[in-house]
Amino acid sequence: MDFTAQPKPATALCGVVSADGKIAYPPGVKEITDKITTDEMIKRLKMVVKTFMDMDQDSEDEKQQYLPLALHLASEFFLRNPNKDVRLLVACCLADIFRIYAPEAPYTSHDKLKDIFLFITRQLKGLEDTKSPQFNRYFYLLENLAWVKSYNICFELEDCNEIFIQLFRTLFSVINNSHNKKVQMHMLDLMSSIIMEGDGVTQELLDSILINLIPAHKNLNKQSFDLAKVLLKRTVQTIEACIANFFNQVLVLGRSSVSDLSEHVFDLIQELFAIDPHLLLSVMPQLEFKLKSNDGEERLAVVRLLAKLFGSKDSDLATQNRPLWQCFLGRFNDIHVPVRLESVKFASHCLMNHPDLAKDLTEYLKVRSHDPEEAIRHDVIVTIITAAKRDLALVNDQLLGFVRERTLDKRWRVRKEAMMGLAQLYKKYCLHGEAGKEAAEKVSWIKDKLLHIYYQNSIDDKLLVEKIFAQYLVPHNLETEERMKCLYYLYASLDPNAVKALNEMWKCQNMLRSHVRELLDLHKQPTSEANCSAMFGKLMTIAKNLPDPGKAQDFVKKFNQVLGDDEKLRSQLELLISPTCSCKQADICVREIARKLANPKQPTNPFLEMVKFLLERIAPVHIDSEAISALVKLMNKSIEGTADDEEEGVSPDTAIRSGLELLKVLSFTHPTSFHSAETYESLLQCLRMEDDKVAEAAIQIFRNTGHKIETDLPQIRSTLIPILHQKAKRGTPHQAKQAVHCIHAIFTNKEVQLAQIFEPLSRSLNADVPEQLITPLVSLGHISMLAPDQFASPMKSVVANFIVKDLLMNDRVQAIKLLVRWLLGMKNNQSKSANSTLRLLSAMLVSEGDLTEQKRISKSDMSRLRLAAGSAIMKLAQEPCYHEIITPEQFQLCALVINDECYQVRQIFAQKLHKALVKLLLPLEYMAIFALCAKDPVKERRAHARQCLLKNISIRREYIKQNPMATEKLLSLLPEYVVPYMIHLLAHDPDFTRSQDVDQLRDIKECLWFMLEVLMTKNENNSHAFMKKMAENIKLTRDAQSPDESKTNEKLYTVCDVALCVINSKSALCNADSPKDPVLPMKFFTQPEKDFCNDKSYISEETRVLLLTGKPKPAGVLGAVNKPLSATGRKPYVRSTGTETGSNINVNSELNPSTGNRSREQSSEAAETGVSENEENPVRIISVTPVKNIDPVKNKEINSDQATQGNISSDRGKKRTVTAAGAENIQQKTDEKVDESGPPAPSKPRRGRRPKSESQGNATKNDDLNKPINKGRKRAAVGQESPGGLEAGNAKAPKLQDLAKKAAPAERQIDLQR
Repeated sequence: MDFTAQPKPATALCGVVSADGKIAYPPGVKEITDKITTDEMIKRLKMVVKTFMDMDQDSEDEKQQYLPLALHLASEFFLRNPNKDVRLLVACCLADIFRIYAPEAPYTSHDKLKDIFLFITRQLKGLEDTKSPQFNRYFYLLENLAWVKSYNICFELEDCNEIFIQLFRTLFSVINNSHNKKVQMHMLDLMSSIIMEGDGVTQELLDSILINLIPAHKNLNKQSFDLAKVLLKRTVQTIEACIANFFNQVLVLGRSSVSDLSEHVFDLIQELFAIDPHLLLSVMPQLEFKLKSNDGEERLAVVRLLAKLFGSKDSDLATQNRPLWQCFLGRFNDIHVPVRLESVKFASHCLMNHPDLAKDLTEYLKVRSHDPEEAIRHDVIVTIITAAKRDLALVNDQLLGFVRERTLDKRWRVRKEAMMGLAQLYKKYCLHGEAGKEAAEKVSWIKDKLLHIYYQNSIDDKLLVEKIFAQYLVPHNLETEERMKCLYYLYASLDPNAVKALNEMWKCQNMLRSHVRELLDLHKQPTSEANCSAMFGKLMTIAKNLPDPGKAQDFVKKFNQVLGDDEKLRSQLELLISPTCSCKQADICVREIARKLANPKQPTNPFLEMVKFLLERIAPVHIDSEAISALVKLMNKSIEGTADDEEEGVSPDTAIRSGLELLKVLSFTHPTSFHSAETYESLLQCLRMEDDKVAEAAIQIFRNTGHKIETDLPQIRSTLIPILHQKAKRGTPHQAKQAVHCIHAIFTNKEVQLAQIFEPLSRSLNADVPEQLITPLVSLGHISMLAPDQFASPMKSVVANFIVKDLLMNDRVQAIKLLVRWLLGMKNNQSKSANSTLRLLSAMLVSEGDLTEQKRISKSDMSRLRLAAGSAIMKLAQEPCYHEIITPEQFQLCALVINDECYQVRQIFAQKLHKALVKLLLPLEYMAIFALCAKDPVKERRAHARQCLLKNISIRREYIKQNPMATEKLLSLLPEYVVPYMIHLLAHDPDFTRSQDVDQLRDIKECLWFMLEVLMTKNENNSHAFMKKMAENIKLTRDAQSPDESKTNEKLYTVCDVALCVINSKSALCNADSPKDPVLPMKFFTQPEKDFCNDKSYISEETRVLLLTGKPKPAGVLGAVNKPLSATGRKPYVRSTGTETGSNINVNSELNPSTGNRSREQSSEAAETGVSENEENPVRIISVTPVKNIDPVKNKEINSDQATQGNISSDRGKKRTVTAAGAENIQQKTDEKVDESGPPAPSKPRRGRRPKSESQGNATKNDDLNKPINKGRKRAAVGQESPGGLEAGNAKAPKLQDLAKKAAPAERQIDLQR
């Protein structure tokens, strides 16, 4: 429409008059001027509105007639009228005028048009009040404008944008939830026509739309947001370019001044994407650019935005825009911590809404699960667990594996989140079975993993495992039958280590109950200094079993004061820990005690929380008499075949055996709960079963719980006695042992009962039928140990007439065990039987387990005998009267068993040694034996030894702290006092023959550091200086074993110098003054002589430098991986070759499983042994060391030594001579000593690991492999030496290619005892 062609009227403000000079009004309407009243004006205007409303565009005559009126209504008088009704009626008239005169408007002035449309826009505000009497007229106005598209006239105006902005703002402001769809539709029609038919959308106009998408505005007026949303959807093709330009200006060019909404760009992008992704087709590449910004905060904002875009449920942005998705995934590895954190948080929504993207996310989450930031590792767990709780199918096994790893995180918050998350998954999918058997199978490993964490040292971990067990694995709030069914099948499906952990948990809880019971007993005693001291010690012990022991001490003291003042509280606590307390009573007691201690004025009460921790640990929430009865019924059903064993995933046999093992464990912690005829009848039924393990466990349960059977249940007693007699005589060895102990524990006439077993067994011993001897020997041994006074005389006769005479040459292991049990029962050496036994055991060790030296015994039996002999000496050493008569030589022979060539011998001996030491049963000198483990060729054995040392040292130090009286026995308790024993033991190591041999000194240093590294982890009470002082003091004494032998003393002093060298190099604090003068054991060292000064250095400066710099820095003993000490240039660990006697692998025996000979395989060729030190399943990896070019001179020397070894019998320092006279008299004498001044002795084999430098040369020695080589640990008898060398060893030296074939991962064979 062309406005410029029309002449501008001269009288615009007063209207255009007709030819006669008057404005034509509709019939019945008088003139409308400012002289009439407002009411009259409104009345007349309504009639005008009616007239224009009825007119259409075809009424040309009327259009011409009312043209002056149309111009008159646009005058300032009407446009600025103060009355809103007048303005509304005028606006309605004007809207109809635009309709009637379309497409031409009667108004030709641009300014007038602008005024009119601004006036009409202002009237549209009346749409806001739907309850107004005039709302229909406002709606009519809107409808008319939308239908005619009247605002399109404004496109020709220069400042039309002002009108449009005002219109859009008005419409968005007035829309509300009281409007119907027609109002919204007309508004949309009106605005969309302006957008779609115009030349473009200005930034201001775009802002008026987009502002309604900002969260703040969106929350204020949801209808305006919806209106903008629909408007954008309708106009997407037109407005997309305008939106792209806006974001380009802000994001790429950084022109934030172009719009007031610049700071909300990311919110806008999110909302626009949700409305229609096509609105942002040109914007997404700009976001990829911003993801690579140098500004961390900017990257964070973009990541937050894209996380919402990619993660929204219906989004396919990741598949539609792969470059942007890959760029976004890169932010998981952003250097900025908040960016990585935001990326991880996004993963949860993504996994739940887009399972197809899980594969892309897995690798990135794996890296972030090891992030150095605690919060990120924590959120990785939350992300995975949240998705898994929604649907287990959303997370793969790899993602669950990340959570599994984090249960061992170094931070408590992360560990707790991982453990609790896994526990929730187990309860949801395994216990409740919400997703079927397949899902339950997928997470069945969780129960084992959670219980394994009980092995951790942290008390927080242990407490959380207990809480998880009580709430998630076996929920304590279940009914008794359901709870016990849950426990029954859980126990049957646990792996062995998880079972041990669960048993340990019950044991710890029972021990804590005992401590609390003893504390209550102390309250009943009169107050005294001794009582207060004992009570303080007990409180400290209890505090150690609570989180944050430092704070717990104060709270426990406060709780103790409350107990002293409140008798009712004491009675409640006594009821809680009484053996007869039921689970329901326990729950009531805990709530009652907590109620008494609660303080309403203190919402967070740390004291109460700590007491709750204590009560939760000691309360019997799972087991009582009713629970035991329910367990027994479940086991009976398994026996009868009516249980749901197969449905629960366990076989009936497994269920029965595991159920009885469970009852056996509970019989230790809850013996009173078993006392019922029904329970014992079921156990009697188990005794009659063919399964040996089941019967053995049943006997042990009777032993633990049957103290009142004799008086309360005579019928059970009369049935039980003949069964126990039968098991003691003809059962398995384990059943016989338990039967004898059961009789001794529960019957008052035990002497008669034991005699009825002893006499027929002792008369029927027959060495001709060895397979029927084991059970009688076990029974006789345990009877003599339990009742030594009664059976001392007859047992001595059995020993003299049968054991020594007939049996020692046949079934020696059981004979040794019987002798030891007999001696342990007597507990005296009046008959000198212990001396004879010790000489016999020493002879077995010296002869490698073959007393006759006739090679008629198999290698596996020789291994068993060495183990039995070493274990027997160790067992006798636990009794003080026998420890005194064990000579240093016998102690050294016993110690060498830990370097035995058979892997299982080393393993079992180390476990027995640790078990006795950790219970403080063995003297401190036996802890020195662990130093020899540095020679072990298998990495996992060395790692086990380190763990044992750590455990033993911590227990001894803790014992000294908790027991003030222990300070009087520091010589036998203080861990640092192991140093003199270790130095003496290493000085007498048969591998240490030349005190100046660098390779041998390296071995000595390695053994010393193996022990000292653990001891020197902390410098408690200036212990470094104390150990240095001990080594210096030893140099002022002589070796009590051979005080006049200069070479022996020189070796002792040399070891001292190596120890001093190590201590000085590893600690700067050792030069301080020692807190006290150490006391040296007189059994091993003489009294220092007066005026004797030994300031000589027994190792040269060159040797000292070689010892300190010739090996890599050892790893910290407390590290996650206990790396072995390694040194270059070690002497080879040589074993006998394949042409000699067969190895233990070919023997079918307990001590030789498929992996039993691996230590010899690894040590006899160029193989390095490694253990994958992950938290879950350590795998031993054997890798063959490649042959490298070595120094020709060195190679020549090696070949020369090897050739010499084939023909020359090597000495072992001092050789032991065996005189086998009834195996009673063992004489020891010294053979020719090594003359160090003469030619060097031939290279000797040694116990332990083969060094790389030597092993690499093995490829050049193949010509010598078939020659006999002396065994590493054998001490040969002088009279039995063969001309060609010593007897062949227990191992073969496999060829290099054979070893490569065996380089498959082997199952770990150690059990780290904690």
